[in-house]
This record gives sequence, C-alpha cells and structure tokens, in this order.
Amino acid sequence: MKLKTLSAKWFPVSLGLLILGLTTHLRAQDPRERVYNYPILKPSHAEKPAVQGWAKQRVAEKLNRGMSAVLAPDGSVHLSWRLLHDDPEGIAFNVYRSAGNGKAVKLNRKPLLTTTGFVDTRPLQAAEYRVRPVAGGLEGEFSEAASVIRAENRLPLVRQIRLQGDYLPDRIGVGDLNGDGEYDYVVKQPGGQVDPGVWRKSTDTFKLEAYLSDGTFLWQKDLGWNIELGIWYSPFVVFDFNGDGKAEIAVKTAPVDRDFRDENGRVFDGPEYCSLLDGMTGEELTRVEWPARTLRLGDYNRNSRHQLGVAYLDGKTPCLLVCRGTYRMMQVDAYQFTNNTLERLWRWDGDEENPVVRSQGAHSLHSVDLDEDGRDEIVLGSAVLDDNGTLLYSVGVGHPDKCFVTDIDPNRPGMEIFYANEVWHDSLGVCMVEAKTGKMIWNIGRHTQHVGEGMVADIDPDLPGLECFAQESGKADPQRQNYGGRSPQYAFSAAGKEIPHPDIPDFRNWLFWDADLLREYAGGNRESSQRTLAVKKYKGELLTAGIEGSVRMIADLTGDWREELVTVIPGEIRVYATPVPATDRRVCLMQDPLYRSDVAHRSMGYDQSPVTTYYLGVK
Repeated sequence: MKLKTLSAKWFPVSLGLLILGLTTHLRAQDPRERVYNYPILKPSHAEKPAVQGWAKQRVAEKLNRGMSAVLAPDGSVHLSWRLLHDDPEGIAFNVYRSAGNGKAVKLNRKPLLTTTGFVDTRPLQAAEYRVRPVAGGLEGEFSEAASVIRAENRLPLVRQIRLQGDYLPDRIGVGDLNGDGEYDYVVKQPGGQVDPGVWRKSTDTFKLEAYLSDGTFLWQKDLGWNIELGIWYSPFVVFDFNGDGKAEIAVKTAPVDRDFRDENGRVFDGPEYCSLLDGMTGEELTRVEWPARTLRLGDYNRNSRHQLGVAYLDGKTPCLLVCRGTYRMMQVDAYQFTNNTLERLWRWDGDEENPVVRSQGAHSLHSVDLDEDGRDEIVLGSAVLDDNGTLLYSVGVGHPDKCFVTDIDPNRPGMEIFYANEVWHDSLGVCMVEAKTGKMIWNIGRHTQHVGEGMVADIDPDLPGLECFAQESGKADPQRQNYGGRSPQYAFSAAGKEIPHPDIPDFRNWLFWDADLLREYAGGNRESSQRTLAVKKYKGELLTAGIEGSVRMIADLTGDWREELVTVIPGEIRVYATPVPATDRRVCLMQDPLYRSDVAHRSMGYDQSPVTTYYLGVK
C-alpha cells in the first residue's frame, strides 16, 4: 500500500520530468536552437570550382616612399620612409633638406644602409625633406616631400585632418583614393555606435566622408535611416577592387527614399544591398543584394550581424566578401569587380555543409593563405573557409570574441590561430590551433566563462615566440563578481606554458613604437589630469605621453616599419608617429597580405591590432 501510494504520489512528477526531457530533447533537435560546438576537421561537401579571377598577376597597392617628419622631445626632427618589397637588395638612401631658397642640401655623408631613418639635429624652420634611393652607386628620383607639423608640446604628429563638423568618427578606413601612393581616409560618423545586443533607437543617420591625405574633403554620403547607428549594421571596407590604383568603398546600404523602421525603430523589412562606391566621388558604381534576413538566424540581434572583407581567392584578384551571421546561421557571398559590375563567384552557407556549421563566427574576419596553395582562405572565427567557398575545417569551439592568425610559434611550421572564446568551456575557452588544419595544439585546460578579450604579441623577450593573453568579462556570471576590480586574466607562452599573474594593461591597442621587436600599447595616461594617451612598454616604461584623442586605428601608414596611431578628437583626425630612431629596417608592414587585410577589416567590427603572416618578435 505504501509502495502504491508513493507511486501514485510521484507519477505526475515522473510524467512531468519525462515530458520535460522529451521537450528538451526536441528543442535540442530544432536546428534553430541546437548548439553546434564540435570539430569538423574533415568536412564532407559538394566540391566547387577554384576561382579564376580577372587579374593576371597579384594586384598590389603602389606605395610611394611615405616620407615622414616628426618632432622629437629634444627638438630634433626624426625622419623615416618606406622600404618597399620590390626595392633591390642593398638599396641605400640619401637625405635632402630644402628651405626658403628651395635648394636641396644632402644631410648624410654616406648612403644610409642600416635603417630607413635619419635624425636632423639642427632643423630649420619651414624645411622640407626628401630622400633619393641609391642602387649600384647611382641615385634615383627624389621622393615626395615631408615637413614637420609644429604641434604644441612637441607631439609627434604626421597628419591633422579637419572634419566637416565637431563630431567624433565612429570608424575610419584607409586606402589610396587618388592613386598618388599615399593612404587617404574614409570616415563613418557620428560616433556613439551600439551593439545590437544592447540596442537603442537611432537618433541620427550614419554618413560616410572621404578625405585625401592632405586633408582635402572629397564627398559625403548619407546612409539613411534604414542603416541604424550600430557597429554591426553598417560595415564598410576601403580597397582597390578593380586594380586601377585607386581604392573603392564597399558598404552596406538600403533605400534612402523610404523609411522601413517599425514603431520601435528597428528595421525588419526592406531591401538590403552591398554598394560599391567610387573613392573620389562617392558615386555608386554598382550594387548587389545583401544575404537575406532569415528565421534561421533567430532574433533581431542575430539577424543584424554583418561584415565585409577582402580576400585574394585566386591569389591574384582582390575579391569582396559579403557576410551575414555570427552566432547561428552563417553565410558568405564572394564577388569580383569586373566590367564595372560585381560578379558573384560563390556562396557559402554553413547549413549546406555536412555536418552543418553554425555559431562559429567571430567579431572580425581574417583573409590569408593558410594551406600554402597561393590562394587566400577566410577565417570567420572557429570556422575556416577554403578559397573555393567550401569549409576547410571548423575547430568547433563556438563563437570567439577574439581570434588572431599569425606565426605565433616560430618553432612550429606555418601559422597558428589563437582563440579567446565567449562560449563557456571546461577546457577550450583559451586555446591555440594549427592554422593549416585546425588541429588543437594547446588549451587552457580548465573552466572559463565568457572570455571577451585577447591578443598575441611579443611582450617578454625571455619567452620564445609571441605571448597569448586573454581576459574574461566581469559581467559574464553574477556568481563571479568578486574579481577585486579586474576580471580573471590568462597569459601563455607560444608553447602553451601559463604565465602566472600577467597583469595585462590593455588588449586592443598594441603597436610597434620603439626600436625593438617587442610590441607596446597605447593606453590612458594616469599621470595627466587631461584625457590623453601614452605609449608604454608592457612593464610600464613610458615612451611617449600627451597623445590626444581616442584610438581608431593602428597601422604602418607612413614612414618606416613602425606603426602609426590614428586618434580622433571632436572634429579632427590625428595621426601620430614614433619619434624614436630605428636601429634596423624591414619592408613596409602594409605590404604583408595578412597585415593589409587586417587593417582593411578594422573599419568595422571590434578593435584588433593587425598582425603579419611571418613571425615578428624577438628571436
């Protein structure tokens, strides 16, 4: 009787648990809800033909010498210029200065071989500087001229570009718009962008604006109310897609003559396009349909994740990538720009793979030849596409907030990929894989929750390779708020050996600034009462202080191989260059294909410092 009573008592509960279990199982089988975190290192799919683009040889930017002149703290002038990949071995340089009478005076006694830099210790007011290459004992043509910007406090400024109003740009893209060999600037404004995950109604419309390197304003284009003020609603890239030496702008657009917003301000309906604009005029050259909204993506946040990219899918032709989806469904359309039209080369949909690929996207994408066939692959995050629009592999660690592709460990062949994963993991929240195959090399080996930051850089000369560091988000779990003011940080050597108590000061703005191969960071200057930046070493050594503005880009835009810091203040773009003389020389970093595509992709998504295909650190 007692047994029957217990059975009767527990029967509804057991039935309820059974129904709950079946419901949970059915939900797990619903492709809209299923989590697809599993490795796919040998995918099965229909083959697609290799891309054959229009280019006969690889299309590359034609850069000039990038002559740069900045004031050093002691009042001297630090000069630097580019070493280009097609310069003959053993090329040297002579430095010339001209003043009011226009006569050029050579400043060096012997041609300069060790660096592409020179310090003028007795500078003249209003002087201009040029260099001439020396090869085989003969001088070549003069470079373009550079002069010093006489900034207050002797800040090392190389560019000041006044904008059309006192706003802060949201994002900046760079490319040679007029074909003179200098990088020009395309601005998306206003600032105050939002993530769809913390959506708020737009109070203004995004505008694109273009400026030449000397500050000349070219044009403005209003993107209209159907492109919301959000980081993922409005991607754009600046690149030369037709090989004419002048960059175009690819941007997500929508009709401007009709408002498709609902009563809350969200855009659930209406056409979506990818438009290609003329860099000098802003005129639309052509456009194609954006990958369509779909219920497979889930809610508005998931439907509103967009990226654009550049890849050399045949190893020669710059191709445009149009991407939708990060957390669930993922789609990529690849185009080439030929005969003034965008011709689609292939479409990739993760649901067409076997097994399917979902929720493996990152907040950035990387284009580089991983399998050494001369053609670019596309690192979408945990999923990597081959050049023909099929899955090369998926690591299966889910959505990484940050991922970096480069030669992290010079003792291993090829490149590696470092992942800082938002997905909660028992062991894979921080990990490194072989870039060519996706094979796991090492991982953190313990539970992590929402790893939201990450970076790779050589910051410790005593450890071989690049160090890999990451940090959890303090908002990930309400049960783990007692962080003592900082979320848990993790740091590893290239070989996967953990570095205890790393105390990483910054994750987003690392750059090569001084004369060594350790990377520095640009962070807040606590010693100043003003809102300024300082460039420092990992252990806190101050190199340059008083830099004004918020960082919008880090790239080797001018001068020698060290990187420039692009900041914005209300109404102005400022470009700062290192005043530290170099001790060696190397080819312009922007001529490395991975570094160049990383810089192109920084005009959207979340901030990441660019890296090279080759190892760039202390030997």
